[in-house]
Order: sequence, then structure tokens, then C-alpha cells
Amino acid sequence: MILPPLSLYVHIPWCVQKCPYCDFNSHSQKGEIPETAYVQHLLDDLRQDLYFVQGRKLHSIFIGGGTPSLMSEQAIHDLLAGIEQAIPFTENIEITLEANPGTVEAGRFEGYVRAGVNRISIGVQSMQNDKLKALGRIHDANEAIKAAEQAHLAGLNSFNLDLMHGLPGQSLDDALNDLKTIIELKPKHISWYQLTIEPNTQFHSKPPTLPEDDILWDIQEQGQAMLAKAGYEQYEISGYSQPGYQCQHNLNYWRFGDYLGIGCGAHGKITLPEKECLIRTEKVKHPKGYMDLTKPYIYKRWQVEHSDLAFEFFMNRLRLFEACDKTAFHELTGLPLHQVEAAFEHAIKQGLLQHTAQQWQVTAKGHRYLNNLLELFV
Repeated sequence: MILPPLSLYVHIPWCVQKCPYCDFNSHSQKGEIPETAYVQHLLDDLRQDLYFVQGRKLHSIFIGGGTPSLMSEQAIHDLLAGIEQAIPFTENIEITLEANPGTVEAGRFEGYVRAGVNRISIGVQSMQNDKLKALGRIHDANEAIKAAEQAHLAGLNSFNLDLMHGLPGQSLDDALNDLKTIIELKPKHISWYQLTIEPNTQFHSKPPTLPEDDILWDIQEQGQAMLAKAGYEQYEISGYSQPGYQCQHNLNYWRFGDYLGIGCGAHGKITLPEKECLIRTEKVKHPKGYMDLTKPYIYKRWQVEHSDLAFEFFMNRLRLFEACDKTAFHELTGLPLHQVEAAFEHAIKQGLLQHTAQQWQVTAKGHRYLNNLLELFV
């Protein structure tokens, strides 16, 4: 078992309002955000996890939420400066901040760049105002366009536009026109994925009418062709980028790298080679509890059972379109290769995988039926 690259996830829990499809740990903003105090708690939380660094530098940072763009330039500057004091950065570290077009003031992206951010992920979700209203978004299509224009001018290495399809009342033409508009904004990266109804959301309790399966399949098939024609390579299930602009933070997740998680409800995954095990961590979810100085930040910490390691590895790794080296399985899980040989034989017979002596490769059929493929490793 080897130590993989190390990333950091930072959770900012506040939003202007909760979207009806969102199952993330987010809380509607009430009054001023206690950003100075919260940043200090984040850094204290990080210091308590420094044992897990094990001599590594940070490969990437992702500031997610919630709506991190509710935080000021100064707060993000103080946060990143404090993180770098605690853990050295790699030379080409990727630092991403999520932003909502409805919370982006003029010039805000330039301020984040000055603070150290070099990648922005903008939650557009749709380019049609009626669909945005149905999704509970606080911005309109024009604000999304302005946010993309600001991102181009801010001096970022890259930015991402987040777009959903399969929305309530959405036609094939609606979805493809959305995607066409996003492509015309020329981001280096596009996250394009289907809306799913998750438990514990407003949409789950009051389900909207979604497009039929045939329409969803046509959207997926024609949208992927449109992205490929525009020069976007699909490198994972919902990730499309211009060559060389994949999200490094997400790649580390899918390649089964390690990550610390700080902030309300943040999750972490850490390899401990000397104990030949993986552990996962989860922090206290609610801001009030998280910022209570009489309680620890950690909510729970547990070791991943050996019987679950193969599934956890492939649940991440097989999302990627790149081939998987067979040696990575043993190096990152400590498990012998023969433990998964039977599952792979079934997958190959079903046309879900191809293989060479050195690598496994998910087929187009395997990506379409990824859940069926993953069930073989349970």
C-alpha cells in the first residue's frame, strides 16, 4: 500500500436559499455570515488533521458548498494563507472555488485570483429563465453569461461551467440549446450531467415531471456528440474538458487519491500504509455545532472494511475514461489482484470491460451500464 497524492476539500455551508433538488449540506443564510470566525475554525480543524498529511504537499484544494462566492476576497485570502502555512503546496497546485452567478459582484473573480484561487466553477445549471426558476436558482441567464465573461477576464488558469439536463419540462431542443450556449461561452471545462431526484430534498417530497427516458437518451447521445465536435474530451461520467484542462481535484478523487475534508459535514479519505488500512472521516454538519468550541470538529471516523475496499476503489476508478493500471489496485488498496479476477472475467464476458496484461479499460457499454459493472464488485 502506497501513499497517493493529497488534496483538501473545504466546505462553506451557507447559501442565499436552498434549491429544491439539492441534497448537499447547505444552510440558508440568515444575516451576516460569520466568515472571520468560520475561517479560524476551518484552520483549527485542519491543524487537528495534520497527522494525516504524512509528509505530503497539497496537490489540489476545492472550496465547495453551499455557495463559497458569498465569502469575501479577504476571507478566502486568509483561508488559503493559513492552509499554506499548515501544509506546503505543490508547485502547480490547482485551487478551485465554486461560485453562483447570482452572488458574483463586479470584479469579485479578480479578487479571488489575488487571494490565490486559480480555477472557478460556476453553477449555471440552465440558460433558460423559466427552468432556473423551477430549479430555485437566484440568478438569470444574463447573469450567468456575465459571470463567464468575468471568469475570462480574471486571469484564471481555467474555469468550469456546471450545466444540468433532464430538467422539469425540458425538451430535447431546450437541452441542446442550453449546451450550445454554454459551449459558445468557451470555458475550458464543462460539467454536464442529468438531474436526479435525491432523498431529503423538496423535489423528492414533491416530484416534478421530468422528461421521458427516450428524450433523456437522445439528450445524452446528441449532447456528447456536440461536445466532442467542439473539442471537449469526456474524461469521466460528467466531466468534459479542452485537452489538458481536466479538473485535477476530481481526478484525484476518481484515481483513489487521498483528501482531507474540513468544514461543516466535510468528508475525508486517508491511507495509512503503516497500518495497511484506509480511514474515512466526517465533520460535524451544522454550523452552530461545528463552531461550538466545547465540542470536537470530528463527527465520526472509521476504518474501511477490507471487504468493501474493492468496491470503493472501482466505484471511483471506473468513472474515468482513461485505462486503469492493474498495479494501482494493489498499491492503493493493499489487496491481491486475484481477489477481483472473477468479477473482471464476468465484466469482460458481458462486454463491460476490455483488458491487456497491464490495464483494464471500461467499454462504451460499461460506461452506459456502470451500475451493473460496479455490482460485480460488491
